[in-house]
Amino acid sequence: MFSNLRSLIFKLDPEKAHTLAIKSLKFNFVPNLFKDEENDNLLKTKIFNKNLKNPIGMAAGFDKNAEVYNQLFKLGFGFVEVGTITPLSQYGNSKPRVFRLVDDEALINRLGFNNHGAQNILDRIKRNSKNGILGINIGPNKDTENRLEDYLSGLRVFHEFADYITINISSPNTENLRNFHDQTRLDELLKEINKEKIDLNSKIPIVVKIAPDINDNEIKKISEVLINNEVEAVIISNTSNVTRENLKDIQKHQKGGLSGKPIEVKSNLLINKFYKNLKNKIKIIGVGGVDSGFSAYNKFLAGADYIQLYTGMVYKGPNIVNIIKNDLRKILTQEGVKNFTEIVGNKSK
Repeated sequence: MFSNLRSLIFKLDPEKAHTLAIKSLKFNFVPNLFKDEENDNLLKTKIFNKNLKNPIGMAAGFDKNAEVYNQLFKLGFGFVEVGTITPLSQYGNSKPRVFRLVDDEALINRLGFNNHGAQNILDRIKRNSKNGILGINIGPNKDTENRLEDYLSGLRVFHEFADYITINISSPNTENLRNFHDQTRLDELLKEINKEKIDLNSKIPIVVKIAPDINDNEIKKISEVLINNEVEAVIISNTSNVTRENLKDIQKHQKGGLSGKPIEVKSNLLINKFYKNLKNKIKIIGVGGVDSGFSAYNKFLAGADYIQLYTGMVYKGPNIVNIIKNDLRKILTQEGVKNFTEIVGNKSK
């Protein structure tokens, strides 16, 4: 059905198409047609000591305002991450700000953390009990005078309602946000987060989302900071504000973060480098170019314990989790493994 509708959807402005997708899910225009293999031991795992039916997550950016996470669970996602959410509501950058690069199976966005604000979104989450593992991705307001305090504010608001909280330091669309990749600044931020957790008497797992455009020296330093601050997981990676040289689409020079197939290899290389540095002390959530069982398989080989996607669903449709699971079952069965976790990091062995 999606393949028949895709040409019509792609005639819409990408942001309007996204709004339509959210509304369709919100009002259950997309029925629950997808089988859920309750006893699929090949794909079962745990995240933060909680059971997962499968390791396939929806990345932050799709459900920015926590409107349709339960519907996404119905589509088969093992876990869902909402946001990025800032303390105060903000419009984001001016439109147009999302660009579909069809020839490259990619998106470029410069949305700029557009969202309804923490309190409004918290009220919505309170009204809609989650039916699965829910991550909440937080960031600072564009015009804030204290970005560190904005992260602490997000932690205070959501720590009782999330299964984990992601500290987004990697969006290319908020000026100088990536400065938090500096070893000293990242260490300061995570130490303050951990202090706030103690004050709140909270054990909420903390995840950090990393940019793809970092060098090997930064990888080593960031890994040390993450380990020293007992971060539970790292998301590798966010969108890229470079990686344009091999793109075909005429819109390839639009400013913003690139996602989708063109960053798949870059993401896998980065995952593998972090895997070697983190030495199984921190879980890795792999993102970038996941749209099939084979692309998911390569993420696991590189060292990812879980995967997330967003752009893949734009191009493959709402049945993408089923597609990935079916492909993975075939690959893993041929490999003769009993659970996908057996292959994690095999590229390094």
